Amino acid sequence: MKFPESWLRAYVDPAWSSGQLSDALTMAGLEVEQADPYAPPFGQVVVAHVREVVRHPDADKLNVCEVDTGRDVRTIVCGAPNVRPGLRVPCALPGAVLPGGMTIAVAKVRGVQSSGMLCSARELGLSDDHAGLLLLPDDAPIGADLREYLSLDDTVFTLKLTPNRPDCLAVYGVAREVAALSGAPLAPMPAPAEPVPVTIDDRLPVQVLAPDLCGRFSGRIIRGVDAKAATPAWIRSRLERAGQRSISALVDLSNYVMLELGRPTHVFDLNKIHGGLQVRWARSGESLELLNGQTVELDEQVGVIADEQAVESLAGIMGGEATAVSLDTTDVFVEAAFWWPAAVAGRSRRFNFSTDAGHRFERGVDASTTAEHLDYLTSLILEVCGGRAGPLDDIVCALPPRPSVTMRSDRARRIIGAPVSDADIAEAFERLGLAFEQQADRFVVTPPPYRFDLQIEEDLIEEVARLWGYDRLPLAAPKAAATMREAPSNAQTPMALRRRVAARDYMEVIQYSFVASETDALLSDHRAIRLLNPIASQMDVMRTTLFGGLIETLRHNLNRKASRVRLFEMGRVFAADPAVRPGPQSVNGVAQPWMLGLLAYGPALDEQWGAKTREVDFFDVKGDLEALVDMPGLRFVPEASPGLHPGRSATVWLQGQRIGRLGALHPALQQRFDLPHPVILAEVA
Repeated sequence: MKFPESWLRAYVDPAWSSGQLSDALTMAGLEVEQADPYAPPFGQVVVAHVREVVRHPDADKLNVCEVDTGRDVRTIVCGAPNVRPGLRVPCALPGAVLPGGMTIAVAKVRGVQSSGMLCSARELGLSDDHAGLLLLPDDAPIGADLREYLSLDDTVFTLKLTPNRPDCLAVYGVAREVAALSGAPLAPMPAPAEPVPVTIDDRLPVQVLAPDLCGRFSGRIIRGVDAKAATPAWIRSRLERAGQRSISALVDLSNYVMLELGRPTHVFDLNKIHGGLQVRWARSGESLELLNGQTVELDEQVGVIADEQAVESLAGIMGGEATAVSLDTTDVFVEAAFWWPAAVAGRSRRFNFSTDAGHRFERGVDASTTAEHLDYLTSLILEVCGGRAGPLDDIVCALPPRPSVTMRSDRARRIIGAPVSDADIAEAFERLGLAFEQQADRFVVTPPPYRFDLQIEEDLIEEVARLWGYDRLPLAAPKAAATMREAPSNAQTPMALRRRVAARDYMEVIQYSFVASETDALLSDHRAIRLLNPIASQMDVMRTTLFGGLIETLRHNLNRKASRVRLFEMGRVFAADPAVRPGPQSVNGVAQPWMLGLLAYGPALDEQWGAKTREVDFFDVKGDLEALVDMPGLRFVPEASPGLHPGRSATVWLQGQRIGRLGALHPALQQRFDLPHPVILAEVA
């Protein structure tokens, strides 16, 4: 979430500096990732009026301008292509130092004296736009300091929000938090000064056919809008400082309401809608060209808004190109809806893009304010673009329940680890605007509709702790009873075993527990556990053997010209087995024992004068295992094993129990993995 400090302070203005505000937000759980000045430092730049422009006598691409700086009228040579009489633009006076170190001085340019410089946005460090001068509004006061006029001494905050705080994906939501933290008064939520005048009776028929997709849908028609109207400078400035590019008035106003109130809305070109609208799940075979130019294929898992002929929008994510507004649009249909988070979550990733609207809806947007926010957007459109508004249609299907949550006072004090009184708890809830009822030893809280994260007792305890102040928590060492247990004389700790394996000239590796199902099946006969949501296509199952990861690491080293490789790994493997019951190395239906895997490749010894060079073989690794186990009853029984050479493999037994296997990689797999020399592998529990 990115926004300028000036926008936040329009709703709550605590007596804190920018640094103190940043620290307070971070300590309250709203981490401020960046707090940067909006404009770099510069001075002696004023608003100037270009009175006259004539061609330079000795340069085709230069103009000689007569400029009123509010202090005097001076001559300035300018090469900007968009300079013309009547403009109000920034003017750097002699002595000004611009970003990048450029110092402005009186100078002769091709024989004409120039007393200053007319500036582009890039020269002032405000943007990368250097196609021409930065144009200021016609009513900009001549001679005014540019920094003061444009409020350039502003800080832009970037919050790194956790997924459980969608209410803070809005400037007003952050302001609500700052008011709770500081005690400063919070301005009322933005709303029309007067009820939106309804001057036409036009309605667009809308059917919500999927209550599990859309819980509430509000919409209205506005006719006679001027889509070519200019977005007000103050709205455009706030959008730009929040990282949004100005597009057109209708789009800008919709984006503005989303950033200010956290309410994504959509504006349809009414004349491009055929008949009424249906809110439903898509049908297999349907497709949609999106506003970003991408055409996506749809199925029954994706929510849409469709008219009588085609799908027009991805529900809660992005609109379609067919009904997009343009500068020729005259009639629009605006909508604000509550989309169930589960119906939106993950849909953008299916199509390899993300949107601000989808980011908010999949986390949860207040369902109780769709009509109020749509009224606010309507008032902005009427003010900026003109037009006549129709009645607001509000379809309520199913709103999310807001059950009360109980928090026990004693448990809160025990979890927080501090003497938080009941009065402190009540004050925290009051500052947060949480309705509560205090009983004998507990508080019963009814979460507001914009707080989707308050569901269990621990959520309320967290709210009390952060309002009370994490920095006030006492420092205390943990106390716990420790019992010394007798260790068997023949047992080795994992760290001691690692040291012994490393002393045998092996290098430890740590691999993902996720592997490719195809590779794992070649090296093991255990039943793998398939992942429902793999992080990559080649990591779709839990490993049943350590061999796959060791071989991939070997190939990685061979590709970097390594000739002798010794690797080991200690970690769990996972195998599905319905007969397995919970135990020290298993959970119900899944065996997950700790294993030690070894891999040896290349020469048995580093090149030296004391021994002839030879390839490592079965007996070298067998000797390493014997040295590591060092217990009576260790046996090696010749036996074929999945992925190993049938004539050069054995199972490993200890005191009558099979503990692992040892052998050379099967020649077919050696060829498949493109390995020049044999690989010796071992795996023991």
